[in-house]
Amino acid sequence: MRIESDLKLGFKDVLIRPKRSTLKSRSQVEVTRDFTFKNKQSQWSGVPIIAANMDTVGTFGMAKALAAHRMMTAVHKHYEQDDWKAFLAELPVEQHRYLMVSSGTSDHDFKKLQEILALSSELLFICIDVANGYSEHFVNYVAKVRKYFPKHVVVAGNVVTGEMAEELIISGADIIKVGIGPGSVCTTRVKTGVGYPQLSAIIECADAAHGLGGQIIADGGCTCPGDIAKAFGGGADFVMLGGMLAAHEETGGQVFEKDGQQWMRFYGMSSQSAMDKHAGGVAGYRAAEGKTVELPFRGSVEGTVQDILGGVRSACTYVGASKLKELTKRTTFVRVAEQENTVFGQI
Repeated sequence: MRIESDLKLGFKDVLIRPKRSTLKSRSQVEVTRDFTFKNKQSQWSGVPIIAANMDTVGTFGMAKALAAHRMMTAVHKHYEQDDWKAFLAELPVEQHRYLMVSSGTSDHDFKKLQEILALSSELLFICIDVANGYSEHFVNYVAKVRKYFPKHVVVAGNVVTGEMAEELIISGADIIKVGIGPGSVCTTRVKTGVGYPQLSAIIECADAAHGLGGQIIADGGCTCPGDIAKAFGGGADFVMLGGMLAAHEETGGQVFEKDGQQWMRFYGMSSQSAMDKHAGGVAGYRAAEGKTVELPFRGSVEGTVQDILGGVRSACTYVGASKLKELTKRTTFVRVAEQENTVFGQI
């Protein structure tokens, strides 16, 4: 046993210090980014915000809406090949590049991944997603996927430490998904006692990944556009959102009425709700590590997209970053004890 006493930070612990800016308007900020990936030497351009691969967020409906804004969706892994075939037929081919095909690590998952990727040559991204990215089996699976899909961009996670980010990149991953326990419907930290403050995880994993020519996705913990700006400021190349995109009509969830208001359910993918739906219940050797909540129905995601992108643009103007790429170079974090004045409630 050992204790690390170095300071570790979450989004709530900091604010971004403003700096002199020559920008006259938020409209001058460019929020798209261009990437060339370590193992796939072709360029991708778009807005580096991703809908999480949860079946209450990363749906085909969400993918269609976000692709129109050149934003990405990690489509959840529970769609079948025929579902993908029908969806890809209706989506413009150039928008296929804004989709991630999610996969687990079983033989069945691998076969299904092969079948889906064969449907379109423009499906560029593979997202290998497990809760615990520290197992030897996971590292070996990443290497297997890299070997069989040399022309694709491999996303792997989740991890929260630099040394594991490096190992996954060396094993064949291009992008590392960072985050254990920060999500709004994740209970891993209270069920297991395992986790890492998200902003520090982003900073440390970004430093490790960038040193090897890789990128990272900040996955989880964002509650508002300001948190997204902090994630980018901390070095994240992409930011993945779950709860902030939940309860919209594009998720395809069932809307129900309670107390005269419309609601939708949102749950973590390790929750009992998810395992009842996809695995026949919680296995006897494990516990559910997610919760199910009811959120007010939010209508179309278009307004939320505008709010998110507007907040990120505004953050850039406060520090003089004319491009999103420049935000991390212009960011100085200051530690704080409060984020907002809540005398009239939280936003």
